[in-house]
Amino acid sequence: MRPLTPDDPRTIGEYRTLVRLGAGGMGVVYLARSPGGALAAVKVIRAELAADPGFRARFRRESEAAGRVAGPWVVPVTGADTEAREPWLATAFVPGPSLAEAVGTGGPLPAATVRVLGARLAGALVAVHAAGLVHRDLKPGNVLLALDGPRLIDFGIARHEGATALTATGAVIGTPGYLAPEQASAGPLGPACDLFSLGCVLAYAATGRPPFGRGGGAGALFRTVHEEPDLDGLPPALRPLVTACLAKDPADRPTARQAEERLAARQGEDRFTARQTAEDPFTARQAEERLTGAAPADGSSWAPPGLAALIAERSAAALALPTPEPPTVVGDPGPSGPSRRRVLIAAAGGAVLLTGGAAAAARLAGRPRGAGTSSRALPTYTLGLHADLSGPGRAAGLAHQRGMRLAVEDHNARTGAGFRLALRTEDDAGDPARALHVANRLAADPDVLTVVGPTGDVAAEAVVSRYEKARLPLVVVAARSTTADWAGTEYLCVTRPFDSSLSIGLIRYLTRVRPARRVVLVEDHADPRGVWSVANQFRDTPTEGLEVTVRTVGADTADFAPAARAVVAARADAVVYAGSSPDRGARCATALADAGFTGTGMSVGPVLAPAFLRRSGKAAEGWVFAQAYTDPTALPAAKTFTAAYRKRFGTAPARWSAEAYDAVGLIARAVPATGAAPERGGVAQRLFRASHPGITRTLSFSSAVRKVRIETGIFLYRVEHGRARFLGPYTKV
Repeated sequence: MRPLTPDDPRTIGEYRTLVRLGAGGMGVVYLARSPGGALAAVKVIRAELAADPGFRARFRRESEAAGRVAGPWVVPVTGADTEAREPWLATAFVPGPSLAEAVGTGGPLPAATVRVLGARLAGALVAVHAAGLVHRDLKPGNVLLALDGPRLIDFGIARHEGATALTATGAVIGTPGYLAPEQASAGPLGPACDLFSLGCVLAYAATGRPPFGRGGGAGALFRTVHEEPDLDGLPPALRPLVTACLAKDPADRPTARQAEERLAARQGEDRFTARQTAEDPFTARQAEERLTGAAPADGSSWAPPGLAALIAERSAAALALPTPEPPTVVGDPGPSGPSRRRVLIAAAGGAVLLTGGAAAAARLAGRPRGAGTSSRALPTYTLGLHADLSGPGRAAGLAHQRGMRLAVEDHNARTGAGFRLALRTEDDAGDPARALHVANRLAADPDVLTVVGPTGDVAAEAVVSRYEKARLPLVVVAARSTTADWAGTEYLCVTRPFDSSLSIGLIRYLTRVRPARRVVLVEDHADPRGVWSVANQFRDTPTEGLEVTVRTVGADTADFAPAARAVVAARADAVVYAGSSPDRGARCATALADAGFTGTGMSVGPVLAPAFLRRSGKAAEGWVFAQAYTDPTALPAAKTFTAAYRKRFGTAPARWSAEAYDAVGLIARAVPATGAAPERGGVAQRLFRASHPGITRTLSFSSAVRKVRIETGIFLYRVEHGRARFLGPYTKV
């Protein structure tokens, strides 16, 4: 960071500049602050470049395209003005060092770290290419390191596929030593040139030197086109992928998706066995941290040593920078928005609406509705509920409706609330076509600020896209998965871990609670999706001392006896049913009991249903399940909610009702307590920055990837005396 010069602007659009972050041939990059207090990196293009009509037209197109690039490993665009005298583009600020800085000061990175780095950069390129762009300048200086992974930056020279590599004056666009041969020889550009650059970056990260020599310039260009790369010292596990990326012919390189998949797959391991390796040794606890995304206290995991401390230091320095006062304008009616301090106070105070504990107990225990509140003076914001209330999933839909009703009523009874809430419910009856009609109706209602749902098993891509198009935040509470492309969504907020993550809870149980040595996965091929959902974590998680083997049951049979006999013959300590059918899961449990199996039976997701308990009978005793929902009757923080639910509806809280209650609390935290009416887009962004201490758990997100932190969202149950007993969060059992 360098101080501003007298010639530097103090404001760029709505941003106020703080310091210089860097300068180059295209312009200057500033650290700036938005009216809401968020830090941004704002790149301002030099006026002489912008004076070229062709350049400005390209910048306009490319800025719009870059704004559509969405992915966890791409720094998002937060603003732009392509028509200004000096056009500019703003992105979120990442306080971490560049890859070039990390390797330059600390030396080559470990092979395991480079593998994760490469997989996530390849994922970033998937998002870039999906937007119809070619980055063209993937290099160590354009990769920033955050605690949870890298971030790809600088789309200032990104171009659409098919553009030529040279400017009108013949100058190479890109960085010699990291650009592809076709870029150096004015060939047509395509996504493959970014894969060549990725290979160069990974070789540099693993060896500490560029594969085509140092010095850049014409020499590097010549070596890139005519010579083979220097890969001495490159770890064997990385060599095949890097070599493929560095192929001279673009057609011989993998796609970004293929590179991501190859780097993400653990090389040299048996597909069905999870065990510790010599190349990348780590404990069961560290494996758990990698799977959950939780950064260990010592800053280990994927990140290079010292990264956490450096990021903390830079973050503190950036946040401590004073915001300069705006220039005085004659006739200016006043500030355009609240000060950063006022915004922070509002976020920390008035928007905190629904919490657990004693305060919620007092409200739910019978305080008069609206006591001390002048409702006539308060704005009302409508929450939509998109639910199946009359189809096959009506139980979950009704649970959502009841939980949300209690939450809305509790909020509106709160003394000092800055706004009131209303609830609008739409029934899709579990029908896909009707679900689209429901989405259209809710999206078209300008009073609807956020939607909770759909409540079915899967959040369909068409429905998610409809809400995305309307910039309407969609908070999903119960759906087990989604067919939507996560990288292409900004308004999808899922508050539960999907079924594909639940096996993490079983792995911890088998390594920390009831240690096992031999585990058998019984894969039910009548349900391939269910098999993958349960088995993927066991296959991909190296866990010390845990040997995992597989027995399959064909889709054309309901006979689990042969697999059960094989389990007993293998002297297995535990069996995991990999499927999603309660009926077939019960058949598996019964066959195991008949074969004399005495170890631990396990599964996840929808298998734990009344049908499983009823059909398996005593064979289900002791089975352990990982689920994404709680039993509010067993949670001290949900005691008053449980009492209110019983009083209001005459029964114990249904599954997902407490989670729906917490979803309303999360939304309320994302609504500004004062000021102008909130916009849907602003609420969406605040959802991912919120941390809500609900009655079921604390809801918080990894804002960089917009996914809920799952370490508090996986719960274990054990079948005892014919019913599922709640054990608690998997990390605390």
